[in-house]
Parts: sequence; structure tokens; C-alpha cells
Amino acid sequence: MGGERAQEAGELPRLRLDELLDELQARIGAVRGTRDRLHSLLEAVLSVGRELALGQVLQRIVETAVALVDAGYGALGVIGQGKLLDEFLPVGMSEELRAQIGDLPSGHGLLGELIRNPEPLRLAELAEHPASSGFPANHPPMHSFLGVPIRVRDKVFGNLYLTEKHGGAEFDAEDESVLSTLAVAAGIAIENARLYEEARLRERWLEASAEFTNGLLSGTPEIQVLALMVERAQEITSAELGVVELVEEPRGLRPVIALGQGAEAHRDVVLPYEGTLAGAALEAGALVETGDVRKDPRVVFRPERWDGLGPTVAVPMGTRDGVRGVLLLARGAGRPAFGASETAPLAGFAGQAALALELADRRRDAERVSLLADRDRIARDLHDLAIQRLFATGMTLQSAQRFVTHPEASERLVRAVDDLDTTIKIIRSTIFGLRDHEAPGAAPGLRVRIVRAAEEAAQVLGFTPAVRMEGLIDTDVPRAVCEDVVAVLVEALSNVARHARAARAEVSLVVHKGTLTLVVEDDGVGCEDGGRRSGLQNLAERAERLDGELVVGAADGGGTRLRWRIPVGASGSA
Repeated sequence: MGGERAQEAGELPRLRLDELLDELQARIGAVRGTRDRLHSLLEAVLSVGRELALGQVLQRIVETAVALVDAGYGALGVIGQGKLLDEFLPVGMSEELRAQIGDLPSGHGLLGELIRNPEPLRLAELAEHPASSGFPANHPPMHSFLGVPIRVRDKVFGNLYLTEKHGGAEFDAEDESVLSTLAVAAGIAIENARLYEEARLRERWLEASAEFTNGLLSGTPEIQVLALMVERAQEITSAELGVVELVEEPRGLRPVIALGQGAEAHRDVVLPYEGTLAGAALEAGALVETGDVRKDPRVVFRPERWDGLGPTVAVPMGTRDGVRGVLLLARGAGRPAFGASETAPLAGFAGQAALALELADRRRDAERVSLLADRDRIARDLHDLAIQRLFATGMTLQSAQRFVTHPEASERLVRAVDDLDTTIKIIRSTIFGLRDHEAPGAAPGLRVRIVRAAEEAAQVLGFTPAVRMEGLIDTDVPRAVCEDVVAVLVEALSNVARHARAARAEVSLVVHKGTLTLVVEDDGVGCEDGGRRSGLQNLAERAERLDGELVVGAADGGGTRLRWRIPVGASGSA
């Protein structure tokens, strides 16, 4: 009996020692596990801090979180306007599975619980939570859940969502602690990435401003520079549509540039201030934006122009002297709204665009003044030098006539004097045209319109008609009659192009002693008997309505001569 008791006494301490050794070994393993996990956490913190691009930072954060807590699935949701998720970055699902599930979550149900209450949330069975709303079709089964908020400068940026801890276990308090620590590091990394992106964004805006300003000041046409401005703004803000609308009085807007998705709907239309987002920006005198332009109550004028688009921003293009127009940028429906860092530089960008347009206007004004000064100098030189010399030559020839006895020579001198008189009349008409400066914004005079009509006819004629004008055309011809004169010329040149097969045409417009005479002469095949006369009938009716006449006949050197004559001025009925 005594020996058995001694043997039992020896075995008891040995059992207790084994238990202590097992416990010590377990604690050593736990310490090692904690050490390894701390190392992993430190490496994760360093890893998320290495990236500078925000998209890469967010992706690295959620991938690191999944690895740290040994989860099957993870996601990072970015909170946007209306306390909903603007972005949702999942990890652990294939692209095919994502496509089968359909639209990504927007922040309702259990995911919205963390948005409403930004505190860590750990669940053994997420389906049992009151806020859980189930899963869509084709979604993989999920049970355990761990979510923590990510804060940037005391503001909740988004949430980390982890599900399905491997091995069927639950997420524990240590998992929550590790993930919360990662969330703090993630907030710092996100802030750094945002600062970097804002700096790069400002740099890109400055480059774009310098590019189109240099273009305007170097003489590049405004429309090309405005198109370049819209393209750059679209690239920088990732906008699908860019529009520039210039102010037209009274209270109107005219789109001059529209590029991108649905651009056709924004062209060739004059818009009112009322019922448009551009008008709202002009009324506010500042940038305005909307998350969905199709549903914005301020947009009631032709809202179908914005079909397929959503977030939109409008910023006035103005200087101290006034507002020149509005720059609008729009993203596709369903895309995130424009962020503050994206819209902050827009006011300065648009203001610089308006300033550049103002400088371009001043440059054009200076060029116009220089041109007018040159025209005045040329007109003065023609009057003071050329006409006087021609007068003197004509008088010399006239005085020489009495010494010429040969009839043919005398006749030639008479023709030479007549030619000099005609030349003097042409020069006087030219001087009048040079000195007849049009007021800015006024409709072009009849002289200018006649020249333009002849130049435009060159495209169908194959050559440019010669044009001669004489008399006080822009002074004595009433504005109402100008329309008829231009219409007659266009029709006459059109007839030459269609029927004459001519190689040359001359246009003569003379206003003399209350009568306007328009003559169009060509060297073509001449008038054909029985040919179509509808065009000539129209010209005859215009002449009769103005108490004038139309005469069509053969030209002296072959071809056709059309003469359209009406009374004008004080003695005319026009």
C-alpha cells in the first residue's frame, strides 16, 4: 500500500509539469502568432503608404485587409453624396461572378448600417442582423462579417467590409483590432493620395490654361482654341460631354462648341437663361452642379438634350468687364459626381479662358484699326495722287486733240479720254468703298454683299467673276432694295453656271442719278430659244415691282448680257 501511494505521488507532479509545459508552449505559440501578425500589420501599413494614385491605394487597402484577417471576401465602399456608396471595390470574386450578380451595392441594408453608425461591427451570422436585406441572385453564401469605418481628418471616407473567415471560424476581437489599426493607416494613405492627386490636377489645369492662352494670343482661330479648351477639360475631369455656350443679348446663350456624348443635341440652338443649367450659373454668378441633370428642377428647357448623362457642372466664363459664356461638363448617367478637388480649379480655368478671349478681341480690334488706317491712307493717296495725275493726263490729251488732223488718231484720243474718265470713276468708287467703314455688329453693306456673292458663285462657275462698282452704292440704295439686288445677282450668276458654259463673266453695279443698273455679262453660248425662263421671269417680276425693267440679250463679243435697272434714291419709288 505504501509503495502504491509513493508511485501516485510521483506521477502527480509529472502530470502537472506536462500541463504547465503544454500551457507554456501554447502561450509561446500565441506570442509568436501575435508577433507574426504584428509584423504582417506593420508590413500592411507600409504597403498601403507606398502608393500615390488613389485608385491603387484603395485597391491595396482592401487586398491587405483580406489577407490580414484571413477572410474569403472583402470590399471597400467609398461614401458619396446622399450617404450612399459612390464606389465599391470587391476582392475575392471573379469577373464572371461579378457580372452574374449585376449592379454593385449602393449602401442599403447591412452595408448602410456602417454608414449610418460608423463604428466597428462584428457578426457571427450576418443574415441575423436586423438591417440585413439578403443577397441578390448568384451571390455566394456569406456568414461571418466584420466591418470598420475609414476616417480621413475626422470625416468618414468609407468602410471596409470582410466576410467568410477561412475555416468557418468567426472574426474575433483581435481581428477587429488589427482591421481598425489598418483603417487608421488607410485614412492617412488616402489623404496623402488625395493631396498628390490635387497637386497633379492643379498642374494639369495650369498646363491646359497655358496651352489655349498661347493659342489665342498667337492668332489661332477662336473656335479651334475653344475646342482645345473643351477637350482638355474633358480629359482632366473624365467628362463624357463638354459644351461652351456664349452669351447673346438679350438673355440668350448660343452653343459654339459641343464635344462628346450627345453633342449633336447641343448644337445649332439658341438657349434662354431660364430653364437651363448654364442660365442658373449665370444668374448665380458662380459654379453650379447637379448629381443628375436629367432630374434637376432647374433644367426644364429641352431636357431631352441631356439623355444618357448624369452629374453635370456649369461655370461662368467671365472677367471684370462681364461674362462671355458658360463652360459645361457632364458625365454619363450613374457615374460619380464631380468632386470638390475637380471643380475647385474650374472657376479659375474658365475665368482665364474668358480673359484670353478678351485679349484676342483687343488684338483683333487693334488689327482692325490698323487696317482701317491703311485703307484711309490708300484712299487719300489715290485721291491726292492717282486721280490728279489722271485728270492732268486727260486734260493734256483733250488739249492735244486740236492739233491732230487725222480722223482715226482723233477718234483714238477721244476713246483714251473716255477711258480715263471711266478709270477715274472706278477709282472714286474704290475710294468710297475704302472709306465706308462698317460699324461693329452692323449688317454688311451692299458693296460687301455683292463681292461675297461673286466669290461664292466661283465655286459653281469654276472661276471668279470680275466685279466693277460705281457710285454711292451704300448710301443711295435703300436697305429694302439691297435684298432684291443681291437676289438678282445670285440668280443671274446661277443661270450662267447652269446654262452658259462660260469661261468668263463680268458683274457691273452702277448707281447714277437715281438709277441702279446691274449688268451680268458672260462669254458663253448665249440665250437659247425656247429655253426655261422661270429664273428670268422672277427677275423681271422683281424689276416690275420696283418700277424697273429687265433686258436680256446678246453681248457684244458673244454670250449673254443681262441688264436689271430700277430707280433708287429720292427719285425712285423703292
